[in-house]
Amino acid sequence: FSTSIYHLAFLSLNQFLSTARCKRKNVAMVDVAHAFSEDLNATQQPLQSGGDSDVAADVQLDDVKQCSATRPSANGSRKAKKRSLWSYLHKEVRRGYQLEEQRYEKRRAKFYAFFRIPRELERFVLYGFLQCADAFLSVLTLLPVRFALAAGLLGARLVGRRRLQPAESCDLLKGLVLLGTWLLAAQVDTSMLYHIVKSQSVIKLYIFFNMLEVADKLFSSFGQDILDALLWTATEPEPRRARRRLGLLAHLMLALAYVFLHCLLVMLQATTLSVAINSQNKALLTIMMSNNFVELKGMVFKKFAKNNLFQMACSDIRERFHYVVLLLVVIVQTMREYSWHQERFWSLLWDCLLVLLAEMLVDWVKHAFVTRFNAISWQVYREYLTSLAYDLASSKLHTAPSDHGDLVSRRLGFTPLPLAAMVLRVMAWPPWSVRLALLTYVCLCSFKVLLNLVLLSRACSLVEQHRQTLLEDSPEKQSHRPKFPE
Repeated sequence: FSTSIYHLAFLSLNQFLSTARCKRKNVAMVDVAHAFSEDLNATQQPLQSGGDSDVAADVQLDDVKQCSATRPSANGSRKAKKRSLWSYLHKEVRRGYQLEEQRYEKRRAKFYAFFRIPRELERFVLYGFLQCADAFLSVLTLLPVRFALAAGLLGARLVGRRRLQPAESCDLLKGLVLLGTWLLAAQVDTSMLYHIVKSQSVIKLYIFFNMLEVADKLFSSFGQDILDALLWTATEPEPRRARRRLGLLAHLMLALAYVFLHCLLVMLQATTLSVAINSQNKALLTIMMSNNFVELKGMVFKKFAKNNLFQMACSDIRERFHYVVLLLVVIVQTMREYSWHQERFWSLLWDCLLVLLAEMLVDWVKHAFVTRFNAISWQVYREYLTSLAYDLASSKLHTAPSDHGDLVSRRLGFTPLPLAAMVLRVMAWPPWSVRLALLTYVCLCSFKVLLNLVLLSRACSLVEQHRQTLLEDSPEKQSHRPKFPE
């Protein structure tokens, strides 16, 4: 009986050790099972038991052999010891790797291009800004002279029953629109506008300024079509005149109404900006500057093609020049009220520079991220610059389709007539300062001629560089380049 109990206990223990060894790979317990089986064999020989004990011994020997076959060797145990927590931490700390050259080279190029965008953008913006200044000064300096010559030729040719040339007709109509707008704007009391705007709350002024900004963009995009319709109505050939729905006088009235409304809108913008700068509380000026950063939310994450990016860059040029003229008007008006006090000028200049710096910073960030998200190279701004150079060079040809100011208006969306009428209204000279007005006019004419020569020289250089590049490139590369007007 004791021998049977001994055999049953051995079988249970052997089964338990086999399962534990197979699952957990416990080497020490397998050695105990070997020793236990040897004791069992030594005990079974004197007892000379029957077949049940022999079968049990065979079963336990098979299990022990199976577990012994799966027992790891000494080298395996050493490898298991090396895979400890400390070895894992050591490998994580000392782990080496090699960067993929091609992928990281592209990412570094993108990083460099991101910081190169502001410089290329400013080169393009500066050239477009100077073209806007040239077109604006043409309205203030050359247009009055051309208008006077066209009016004299009109009186002389009415006697001889001869028509004016197309350019002379355009100059005459532009002069009439500018003169009529200036006379209408002279009836507006700017001091009353200033006090009305100043009496409003900050939130109302902020909303009002945003509405004026949106309306200015809409007027700029639609106004040039009205002026082009007027000029084409006055110069179209005789057989086509039957197709027009409105006469020349109706087009002239529409153009005059548009330029006056746009001029009034610009005057309200200048008044609101003057209130923001001259107020003791700078909350409105801060809100107006922070409003530029809201523009990033609507622009950065949109999908842009090259043509859309060009339109956005041209709009930024027009907007920057528009702000510069408005700030100059604000400075002149404020200094006139303070009797040209020097300390007031420096404090005023600092506020105006902050507005311009905020505008420039927003443009840099906007264009940098737009080009990054849309995979547009920084070299596209050189193509835009070449396009403006071709416009200026083609406007100086004898067979030019239109004046340079009209080309700038269509390309950049800048209409100089409303802005010029506003400047003439604000810069009203008293009767005793005729000499000062003439001196200012001569200085503006000299600066305009110098600026035009510099722009034309730069345009010829850019056109020549572009043509040399086209000659050096292969036909495959030429097909991928943008086509500019010859």
